Amino acid sequence: MTFPYLFRAAFATLAVSACLAATTASAQNNKKPAAKPDPSAGAALLGQFGDWGAYRATPEGKKVCFALSKPTSATIEPSSRKRDPSYAFVSTRPAEKVKNEVSVIVGYSQKDGHDASATIGTANYVLYTQNDGAWVKNAAEETQMVGAMRKGAQLVVKSESKSGAKTTDTYSLKGLAEALDKVAEECK
Repeated sequence: MTFPYLFRAAFATLAVSACLAATTASAQNNKKPAAKPDPSAGAALLGQFGDWGAYRATPEGKKVCFALSKPTSATIEPSSRKRDPSYAFVSTRPAEKVKNEVSVIVGYSQKDGHDASATIGTANYVLYTQNDGAWVKNAAEETQMVGAMRKGAQLVVKSESKSGAKTTDTYSLKGLAEALDKVAEECK
């Protein structure tokens, strides 16, 4: 395992906790999450924009901001297979000079040596996988992908588990542009 993967795994856990806390608060209040999710989650909700939340956290004292969403639909073949929740992120980490890094948590360990795919409209992107995460394989395409996400209606991510289960997660991109603008404002 490499340091970037460990940092990303810790960050993903933090982000998922924040999202779950915000989702729980939303369900309890039957409205959009309040500006502050459960403080134990370790991330502050900066705002909810359509289907995307904008968050700020400081893991290990370093500021991190990210837009986060859950899929609006998810399928798994065979349908009897179970998995953990999946999430899409667009992260900014100023201390590392990282801006708008796209990543996905798919909810299971993925098949070794098997890339995942992401589709936005007619644009297709290859995602490299490690454990339950996926990232844009060609870093030079990341800016283009974020641009497509800002303008697109949905992101479709396909992946395969170690046991051969195939998943398709569809994310609404409604509100992503506004969430990314908030992230950029907060994490300069």
